Amino acid sequence: MPVPSELNSFASGFVLAGGQSTRMGTDKALVQFRGRPLIAHAIAILVDAGLPVAIAGVPGPEATQAGSYTPVIADSEPGLGPLSGVCSALASTTAEFGVFVPVDLPLLPSSLLGYLVRHACVMDAAVTLASVNGQPQTFPAILSRRALPALENELRSRRLGCLKAFVAAARNLGESVSPLPAEVLVQSGQVSHCDAQPVARWFLNFNTPQDVELALSLRAAQLG
Repeated sequence: MPVPSELNSFASGFVLAGGQSTRMGTDKALVQFRGRPLIAHAIAILVDAGLPVAIAGVPGPEATQAGSYTPVIADSEPGLGPLSGVCSALASTTAEFGVFVPVDLPLLPSSLLGYLVRHACVMDAAVTLASVNGQPQTFPAILSRRALPALENELRSRRLGCLKAFVAAARNLGESVSPLPAEVLVQSGQVSHCDAQPVARWFLNFNTPQDVELALSLRAAQLG
């Protein structure tokens, strides 16, 4: 499969913004970080990668606020976690690939998404992920629409863990998931971070207020 010059010609970006945010104590998507809510950071990562963006997995009344940023795709089965949002988003798009970023990973560089999408296109892979320190990262995830039936089967069977569902979907299509080492991509000059953040920090989940404070303190120490 040839690589188009524009990512948005064959891939669509989705922010996974559902969840109860119980550990954060408030709607995680609207938590402020460096002067912007987390949902704005997630949208910007996808836009900077050259992708059209929609929000997936937003339950109930929260969709109204989220919709002020970009279109919202209703979660067909609220309360079942991000896998439900993934399935709803893939079912809604005509693009070959869906690019999924959770709302709580604001330090991801857009260059990583661009590389993963191009790799998915060249390999025509059902599932493309990154790894760090040898550990597969569930997100960002580049998923082919070919994987949707198997993902929906995992959802119906209430096997809701996204990483296991991605692996099962690839296996169902006769493929395997071989995450690309983010460290190698940096060392080879394929991927970089605009703030020169080390790779391990790219995948820092913002689940609690303490996580936000940690990221701010690490950045302050880096600048100091």
